Amino acid sequence: MVGVDFGTLSGRAVVVRVSDGAEVGSAVHEYAHGVIEEHLPDSSVRLGPDWALQSPQDWLDVLRFAVPAAISAAGVSPSQVVGVGTDFTACTVLPTTADGTPLCSETPSLPHAWPKLWKHHAAQAHADRINALAASRGESWLPRYGGKISSEWEFAKGLQVLEEDPSVYERAQRWIEAADWIVWQLTGVETRNVCTAGYKGIYQDGGYPSAEFLSALNPDFADFVHKLTVTEPSTPGAPVLAPLGGLAGRLTARAAGWTGLPEGIAVAVGNVDAHVTAAAADAVRPGQMVAIMGTSTCHVMPSDRLAEVPGMCGVVRDGIVPGLWGYEAGQSGVGDIFAWFVDNAVPSSYAEEAKARGLSVHEHLTGLAAAQAVGEHGLLALDWHNGNRSILVDHHLSGVIVGQTLATRPEDVYRALIEATAFGARLIVETFERSGVPVEEFVVAGGLLKNRFLMQVYADVLRRPLSVIGSEQGPALGSAVHAAVAAGAYEDIEQASAAMGKRTVAAYVPDDKAADAYDLLYAEYRRLHDLFADGGILHTLRRLRNAATGPGRPASQGSEAGA
Repeated sequence: MVGVDFGTLSGRAVVVRVSDGAEVGSAVHEYAHGVIEEHLPDSSVRLGPDWALQSPQDWLDVLRFAVPAAISAAGVSPSQVVGVGTDFTACTVLPTTADGTPLCSETPSLPHAWPKLWKHHAAQAHADRINALAASRGESWLPRYGGKISSEWEFAKGLQVLEEDPSVYERAQRWIEAADWIVWQLTGVETRNVCTAGYKGIYQDGGYPSAEFLSALNPDFADFVHKLTVTEPSTPGAPVLAPLGGLAGRLTARAAGWTGLPEGIAVAVGNVDAHVTAAAADAVRPGQMVAIMGTSTCHVMPSDRLAEVPGMCGVVRDGIVPGLWGYEAGQSGVGDIFAWFVDNAVPSSYAEEAKARGLSVHEHLTGLAAAQAVGEHGLLALDWHNGNRSILVDHHLSGVIVGQTLATRPEDVYRALIEATAFGARLIVETFERSGVPVEEFVVAGGLLKNRFLMQVYADVLRRPLSVIGSEQGPALGSAVHAAVAAGAYEDIEQASAAMGKRTVAAYVPDDKAADAYDLLYAEYRRLHDLFADGGILHTLRRLRNAATGPGRPASQGSEAGA
């Protein structure tokens, strides 16, 4: 099987043995355009604050370069591959024509014609309006999302397009998650997967928000659902959602030419990078929370019970494993916060010392931080540098660090930031359990697993053992697991996950003394969290910053600048 993981900055392909999940070859392709945040490619058209776009060409290049390279690295014949599965960041969504052509390929000078990456937060005002209207009307779907939908999601981003560039909205015959678009390119068949529809598209109990609700937001928004759906010919208007692990279609001759894989092999239904990782960690049973820790952290967990959890990103039937409720929560910035600090706030002397010792700056700071006792730095931070996804669902919040003095050192701040993300994770776990959804096991996946000190901090702060995934390529392996089901090698995701997934149980256990000390700091984190949760100060600072940016903001430049 081949699993392909489309991330924030690159795409990775992994070749996996069906019998036991052994990874026999992999390759990475870095996106040429990366994250488009300041101006459009090959253009002077500037983007405003909180924009984040991507290029569909980068995604297709992953198929052209990473997949053949992974096959070559594995030393297997392409004819031995019987299926391919894919996963994507979400909500990463794009407008296309009816045949799937991205609008940015037709009008590259229009910002709203480009795909909006998951961390595009410029639609916060639109999300606020959706939430306020839904609350006032008592919309039944709102509690399934912890009381608020995110600015990252399909409806907020779609409303932003309508109101800032109506011409793009009108031309967009499809508003489609990249997870489904890439499968469309592989198979020639347009599908919609149950995962992104439920978590990012507000699909609950057999339907989307009503046309009446959408019209109350903006009369021209009433038709938005039609851009999201594939319908059943026998029942026009009824959306068709493909199940996870299902067969989306067969690899076309065109896609076979890109990838070097055999035409006609099975292509699995699309999925989200976080949710598909549960299968890679053999964590598809009720109560197994998987935290995929990288630039951000996504927390996903199957459960056999339905509850309303404040600030959760969503609970979706069949959203992780068919037959169970799937919960999602998350932190919008984790690894990104550490990277920001190293890139912008660490003296050159630290970089020189790290280089002399053969270390990265992150490794050097980690070593210095690990030598401290809990609380020694005298600092406390809020992990909101990229907004707050759970439990406040407010991407206009920002980071806070308190306790700094003239004696504060970079390693002090670095450790405080690590601890802040751990406190945020503990608050999420506690919120689930207070809501009647027990977390039986905390499983960690993602790139931050490499930092053993960070993992121990999390175990101590959470006061519970951490299990760890047995693969560095969790999403890609999970996609291969799903492909094995789609190809008929296994009956269902649970069976395939048991055979191909892997994790080490209780790889990190809490130190009681450190955990006791962290309990005291966590209590202060909760006080700081609640003090700034209303956004009064932080929202004002953001408004002042945005006003000071001058021309170039989408709202003041007409359609070519994103209006």
